[in-house]
Amino acid sequence: MDEAGSCASGGGFRPGVDSLDEPPNSRIFLVISKYTPESVLRERFSPFGEIQDIWVVRDKHTKESKGIAFVKFARSSQACRAMEEMHGQCLSPNDTKPIKVFIAQSRSSGSHRDVEDEELTRIFVMIPKSYTEEDLREKFKVYGDIEYCSIIKNKVTGESKGLGYVRYLKPSQAAQAIENCDRSFRAILAEPKNKASESSEQDYYSNMRQETLGHEPRVNMFPFGEQQSEFSGFDKNDNRGQEAISKRLSVVSRVPFTEEQLFSIFDIVPGLEYCEVQRDPYSNYGHGVVQYFNVASAIYAKYKLHGFQYPPGNRIGVSFIDDGSNATDLLRKMATQMVAAQLASMVWNNPSQQQFLQFGGNSGSQLPQIQTDVVLPSCKKKAPPETPVKERLFIVFNPHPLPLDVLEDIFCRFGNLIEVYLVSGKNVGYAKYADRISANDAITTLHGKILNGVRLKVMLADSPREESNKRQRTY
Repeated sequence: MDEAGSCASGGGFRPGVDSLDEPPNSRIFLVISKYTPESVLRERFSPFGEIQDIWVVRDKHTKESKGIAFVKFARSSQACRAMEEMHGQCLSPNDTKPIKVFIAQSRSSGSHRDVEDEELTRIFVMIPKSYTEEDLREKFKVYGDIEYCSIIKNKVTGESKGLGYVRYLKPSQAAQAIENCDRSFRAILAEPKNKASESSEQDYYSNMRQETLGHEPRVNMFPFGEQQSEFSGFDKNDNRGQEAISKRLSVVSRVPFTEEQLFSIFDIVPGLEYCEVQRDPYSNYGHGVVQYFNVASAIYAKYKLHGFQYPPGNRIGVSFIDDGSNATDLLRKMATQMVAAQLASMVWNNPSQQQFLQFGGNSGSQLPQIQTDVVLPSCKKKAPPETPVKERLFIVFNPHPLPLDVLEDIFCRFGNLIEVYLVSGKNVGYAKYADRISANDAITTLHGKILNGVRLKVMLADSPREESNKRQRTY
């Protein structure tokens, strides 16, 4: 960061650099007018809670404001409520341009994007195994409107694992629950994770492609010391083809661990189904079993987390448990998905090859195939090209765009579609509608959903005269 305006005189406690992200998500990032003084920021944001500091980013040489500021609150719920109520507002009657407010990314994160709502509304809790989803909802509904509750269960026995998720409609509600619920629930923000379905499995293959293809060899990805006598059986130089491969993993540690600790470690890899700790009465070692919904997740977790230090200084050992699965078929399926994802990404990053992707293997007028768990309306006719545009939608694709014929098939189902097109070399596109209701139906149905292994973000686009690099966030 360049330089920041200091806290106003008499501003009280000012956090040190190490405590800027304590508690997590307690800082907001503001895009404001260059002429907005710090006193106005303090006046408008202090109603939401205790402000610990305000930074106005300034040019190194001229000392003029860059139109960017940070506000640090004492609590996460205060920052979230400030974001929800102030985003898109004008700070004073003389301002013609509304401000933008986001939860600031952690300073330790390598990403520079703003934190997504999905990362702020879902919490992970430890609960009694006797709890039902209704019990869970009853306990946590006092903090806000709940979108859904779910309890993690053993796939074989159907018994609760004593772990659950609660998703709220607003980030401030989730933050309130974490701050105020009984400490025995050990509530924390849950990591975003894909649902266990074929489409999300494809999405996971695509997301992990960059880390598994063409990057540094395994020996560099996992720098271990020479002394590994305790876990010599888990040597990184083992031939992967000689060991059984399955969706289940065995975890061994010299230090005992709890199910919550085991879950928090392996939930880093999307697709975790369940985990359980197994007690050894003859030693103090920690033993656990982890199972994923798909073999790709298990393979990635094994080679990513084997040797991981938890707690620091103690390396955990991770190995496959032979469950009788046909490893050849599992690997063939995984490889097919990964190659398909890589090919699609390569083609879409080179616009000159898009024609090859769309027409290279097609014969006849075969309709595009759509794989998703989203319930889509039936196909409808497109509006004539000369029809006036009533609404434009901005579409973001992760990890790569969908083919144009698939996009047209998806977005025409809501009626009154004039045109859908992609921005060359980018993972974004636009859809033009002749009717606002049809456009809103498309947003409601498609935003955040996975189609053909690609996650979509669908939102209203800025009007052409207000087009800018930044999009106004919607809630």
